[in-house]
Amino acid sequence: MLPEELEVARLIVSALSLEVAPEEIEPEAPLFNEGLGLDSIDALEMALAISKAYNVKLRSDDERNHRIFASLRSLTAHIEKNRAR
Repeated sequence: MLPEELEVARLIVSALSLEVAPEEIEPEAPLFNEGLGLDSIDALEMALAISKAYNVKLRSDDERNHRIFASLRSLTAHIEKNRAR
């Protein structure tokens, strides 16, 4: 796991009060359904936390959301590409 991925994993675990250690999240595993088992409410909470932490806007009507939120790795890549520094 890359340092950036661990940072995002920590944010997800904290924002969603997950009972899993950030280090246990597989970077390529799905975040929804069979992966971490997240749902649409979790996605909204995650988007809000990411927006606050990284100033990256994630819109619910973005047709790329299924790719952006596919895994920890894809979400981190999107954040890194779009974050305000």
